[in-house]
Amino acid sequence: MRWQLMVKALLGSAFMGLLMLLVNQQWGSWMSSMDSSLSSQKAPSEDPLVLSSRKYEWETQTPHPLDLRYPYPYPFLINHPDKCGGLRDAPFLLILVMSKPQDVGIRQVIRQTWGNETLVPGVVIRCLFVLGLPQPLFAQKLQDVLEEEDKEHGDLLQVGFLDTYRNLTLKVLMGLEWMAQYCPTARYVLKVDSDVFLNPIFLVQQILQPNRPLKLNFITGHIFRNSTPMRTQGDKWYMPPELYPKNMYPDYCAGLGYVMSGSLALRILTEAQRVKAIYLEDVFVGLCLQQLGVKPTPSPPNTFLIFWRKYDHCTFDRLVLVHHFQHQELLRIWPDFLRANTNC
Repeated sequence: MRWQLMVKALLGSAFMGLLMLLVNQQWGSWMSSMDSSLSSQKAPSEDPLVLSSRKYEWETQTPHPLDLRYPYPYPFLINHPDKCGGLRDAPFLLILVMSKPQDVGIRQVIRQTWGNETLVPGVVIRCLFVLGLPQPLFAQKLQDVLEEEDKEHGDLLQVGFLDTYRNLTLKVLMGLEWMAQYCPTARYVLKVDSDVFLNPIFLVQQILQPNRPLKLNFITGHIFRNSTPMRTQGDKWYMPPELYPKNMYPDYCAGLGYVMSGSLALRILTEAQRVKAIYLEDVFVGLCLQQLGVKPTPSPPNTFLIFWRKYDHCTFDRLVLVHHFQHQELLRIWPDFLRANTNC
């Protein structure tokens, strides 16, 4: 018995040593490949919105784990600077979908459904999936998959920071930085999560109304008013007093999806260079709006739903989005949703 225990201990030690060796090799391969890709990018300019080749950090080296480093020149690792075309082809609506690197299947479902850029006749729509870097372990294999996916579809925008929930503010801001550099004449910008049902037809025709003058200083969605910071540690939306000492948040649009005029998006981005970034991206956008003296515009009632609702054709035909919608369900209901229904 004693001999068997010794053998098991030796085998366990050998296994752990081999595992650590493999992890270290994978990490070194990933870091060296990313270093070489970053070294080929252009040097920084004095414009804070122009990205530089300065090496990104895997994790933000800040005094607080929920603190964010922004402004900071995070590089675009996968980019499509010609996505919006010239001034004449400027999109009416630019859709920035917040996506995770591993969600390859979800992105494909979105392309087949509400992410289809030709869904609204006579209106130019451009859609990009914004994502960060995958977790380090086995990241190179996933990076290869992402590059193949982008080669086929040409709609990924990857930025050089670790893709985590706490970096969502960075993801949104870098999406707006891309818009400022490569698509500044977009009339409207929609920031949307990937776990929603979206009705671009209703959004464009009933909310944004292409045949009417551009809505200036316009942002709408599900509006939260008089919300208070969550001070319970461990809560998903925990906000430490040292990062946000006030007892109330400004009015803001829920992060599942909000749409704004392109001119306001540029003003928010400019203000974001001065406002202390916090990891709750929808609250942070609200803070920028507060500094700009802009209040969110109420949308028609029950058009931005923050909770899941069972599919009904006539109901979904008259709303913008529904949160917590699984992609399998989205695929199932989409053919019915596209059918004309004169009984509604």
